[in-house]
Amino acid sequence: MNSWAQGMIYLAVLVAFAACDAPPVPLDDIVIEKTFVPEQCGRAVKVGDYVRYHYNGMFPDGKKFDSSYDRGSTYNVYVGKKQLIEGMDRALVGMCVNERRLVKIPPQLAYGKEGYGDVIPPDSILHFDVLLLDVWNPEDGVQINTYHTPGNCSRKVEVSDYVRYHYNGTLLDGTLFDSSHTRLRTYDTYVGIGWLIAGMDQGLLGMCVGERRIITMPPSLGYGSNGDGSDIPGQASLVFDVVLLDLHNPKDGISIDNQVVPDNCLRKSVAGDFIRYHYNGSLLDGTFFDSSYSRNRTYDTYVGKGYVIGGMDEGLIGVCIGERRRITIPPHLGYGEEGTGTKIPGSAVLVFDIHIIDFHNPSDKVEISTTYKPEACETLTKKGDFVKYHYNASLMDGNFIDNVSVQVVPGMEEGLMEMCVGERRHLVIPPHLGYGERGVDGEVPGSAVLIFDIELIEMEVGLPDGYMFIWNDEVSANLFTEMDADKDLQVLASEFTDYILRQVNEGKGRLAPGFDAYRIIENMFSNQDRNGDGKITEEEFKLKADETSHDEL
Repeated sequence: MNSWAQGMIYLAVLVAFAACDAPPVPLDDIVIEKTFVPEQCGRAVKVGDYVRYHYNGMFPDGKKFDSSYDRGSTYNVYVGKKQLIEGMDRALVGMCVNERRLVKIPPQLAYGKEGYGDVIPPDSILHFDVLLLDVWNPEDGVQINTYHTPGNCSRKVEVSDYVRYHYNGTLLDGTLFDSSHTRLRTYDTYVGIGWLIAGMDQGLLGMCVGERRIITMPPSLGYGSNGDGSDIPGQASLVFDVVLLDLHNPKDGISIDNQVVPDNCLRKSVAGDFIRYHYNGSLLDGTFFDSSYSRNRTYDTYVGKGYVIGGMDEGLIGVCIGERRRITIPPHLGYGEEGTGTKIPGSAVLVFDIHIIDFHNPSDKVEISTTYKPEACETLTKKGDFVKYHYNASLMDGNFIDNVSVQVVPGMEEGLMEMCVGERRHLVIPPHLGYGERGVDGEVPGSAVLIFDIELIEMEVGLPDGYMFIWNDEVSANLFTEMDADKDLQVLASEFTDYILRQVNEGKGRLAPGFDAYRIIENMFSNQDRNGDGKITEEEFKLKADETSHDEL
């Protein structure tokens, strides 16, 4: 048996022929009927190509003499190298993958007058229904067809980069053999160091995140003559439809893109500062995973102390209040190989778009700057003075604080010291001297730095520290007698109140400014009423000099 005869016994055909009782019509040459032509034909068979195809071989009367389907394996062979009968060698030229041809071959281009044993009689016309499944050439390399290129490509895949991508893998005829999409997980690997088949190692180079490619490779750059032992046959061309989702290198550090930097930046963050910022977090392909805006609350943390992932700890150093920057963080400075288990996959590059709202340091004091001081500025406020002032209050991001209904904060008390009437000041108050970690519900966020622009309108000199009432004149030697209006040797609350108010109205005494006068007097009376019976006797009555409490006379 010659090699041509061996080749023809194992040729592939798909369609059976109808039996025909009429004698076959003699053929001078092969006859080709194209029973199916695909819409697209990226490549046609040429002499020297290697092909894989299925066939059914029959006589003109429809009797089958051979079939690749029956053997469960395609027929694989070089074209034009006399490994086939001459008629088939010629009939395969020009075919496209997935094309079907009905080929009629005369005896002189088949097995001639000798035939082939008991299988093919002498002078037999042969019919073959052929379906081409694959074609490649030993000189082929990787073929790349990029069908989507992102608008922005700041970086391309290089050797030793680590990538995450999705793919569909098919044979050249479109048969799917594998897909990362069906596993709902990207394929993650290093590129160019032999972790992939050679064709994929080459085909991924130069890709941008978001790019989509068709990577076609011959078997020599795929799974070779043996295939993968499962879904990929030997000598099969492979086609991968790839979308690149992520890209980094183990040597990468964080990348910072300053998007908005305020013109006036008096201070930049340093390690140990406490910072409040908003952020949107996404993967490198734009997939959103988290946002502080959606929670309507800033993220508040110390920086440079390991309270956040390493890349963010580093990326928040050197920022200005009001600055917007994009921080790109490789996985070894993010959530590593494990990810978070839900929204952030393993080995994912993270992208944070951040907006710095404010920051402070626990060692910060109130910053006081005078914006206006009148020429006559001699009488200055001191501790205990009663003042009236106008103010505008805001956060560091400029948001106005309206109707803050809490007591004056320590930072404000400090900022009002040593002011004169008419003076204006700009105060920056850190949260530990403001409203602290809790803030004011609905008004001031927790741990917020405060801005107050104040103007002193009035000032009333206060009493010495600890005093709620003082005498302007000498204290009467007959003080108890003067209070005892009805001379019954006891002072009732009404007598006590009337007397103190009269002294204040006549300028002989002063009550602490800014407090309710009746409450002060009530407290003074209570302190003198030692036994709590609602009246003061002469034995109970004592002057300030004899007391340790500051509300006494």
